[in-house]
Amino acid sequence: MAFTHEKVETSNTLMIVLILVVLAVGGMVEIVPLFFQKSTTLPIKGIVPDSALKVVGRDIYVREGCYNCHSQMIRPLVAETLRYGHYSVAGEFVYDHPFQWGSKRTGPDLHRVGGKYSDEWHRLHLTAPRDLVPESIMPAYPWLEKTPADHASIAAHMTALRRVGVPYTDAQIAAGPDEVKGKTELDALVAYLQGLGLALK
Repeated sequence: MAFTHEKVETSNTLMIVLILVVLAVGGMVEIVPLFFQKSTTLPIKGIVPDSALKVVGRDIYVREGCYNCHSQMIRPLVAETLRYGHYSVAGEFVYDHPFQWGSKRTGPDLHRVGGKYSDEWHRLHLTAPRDLVPESIMPAYPWLEKTPADHASIAAHMTALRRVGVPYTDAQIAAGPDEVKGKTELDALVAYLQGLGLALK
């Protein structure tokens, strides 16, 4: 049986198998080398694992769907770097599981937002966004101010992050619940936002 162009085009199964082989080989050629490049596997200077409060804040950021409108990837294009600052590099995100890069940007990029505004500005913006930015289409999140941050599961969460490569010490994990206890979800989310993008500022 000859392996001809006509045979490939007339056999759905063979076509699917060959497409999958090409995608697998192409993917390996593109992705596998990244696992061995220091620029993509080592943290850049100034990057440290998030504190327990920031880990809780990141979970709230994901839970509330903030990533649906706000990217954390500044692309190396002049218009973007002029507006947002230095473009994103992989070494900034080695401790993020999963990282919050994305292409959707209904709202502004948040990667360099840390330290740009005060804690009070963020608190007001999250609970009543149009009081600060009248044209904002972001919904308000008033319940964050009243909801206690989850301190009971943070030690288990940090332990899981350590298993995937985040270098938390036993002392940091043990101190996690006390750091989060008594804080609100709003406190945690503001702490997370204030820590974004500081290393390359």
